[in-house]
Amino acid sequence: MRATAKARAQAIEIGLTGETVICDRSGALWLPADRTLVVSDLHLEKGSSFARRGMLLPPYDTLVTLRLLDEAVSRYDPAIVVSLGDAFHDEEAAARMPPLWRDMLLGIMAGRDWIWVAGNHDPSRPAGLPGESLSEVAVGVLSFRHEPSRTKAAGEVAGHLHPGGRIVRRGRSVRRACFITDGDRLILPAFGAYTGALNVLDRAFHGLFRKERLLALMLGDACLYPIAGAALFPG
Repeated sequence: MRATAKARAQAIEIGLTGETVICDRSGALWLPADRTLVVSDLHLEKGSSFARRGMLLPPYDTLVTLRLLDEAVSRYDPAIVVSLGDAFHDEEAAARMPPLWRDMLLGIMAGRDWIWVAGNHDPSRPAGLPGESLSEVAVGVLSFRHEPSRTKAAGEVAGHLHPGGRIVRRGRSVRRACFITDGDRLILPAFGAYTGALNVLDRAFHGLFRKERLLALMLGDACLYPIAGAALFPG
């Protein structure tokens, strides 16, 4: 695996089973050879989903997430966008989205091929939205699915686990969402505004990566921080 960009870069290029991919500070993945942008776990309308169950949250998560998505799409101008599952927090969320934000999403989608990969929160096609709905998709030697498999590794790109890393420097603990890879497999951070992060040393990640090649690309406020797996802390 190779990481060619310097620390604290806005985007970092890595090798993934021989393919060059670019991890963006937003949490999106860019495939330059195929002009494909990949995002995972948008969880749109999570706030309204919680509100329906009596748990009131500020109802702005969809707008914040769409603005971040719009910035990433504008930065790379992809021909194809792959939403890697859990784009919506529940199966009714697409229909529940306010018209203004739906129009915003349609504007982002305009002129591009859009693929909705099914997730555990949204196994069905988003209601009333264009694009193709698939269980997984292949782009060159890479395969994209929502949940990482336990048997397939080489070239797999997944989401679902919301990876996060923790480092300790001079007695100060810092936790951030992150990309996590060993050069064979890559798991994307959750892209949504109301999504948390699970420490990559949690048992949910056990067996997915080779420890000696583990690399976390932690999301900062305006850049990425590449951290070797050996420098990560549990908790």
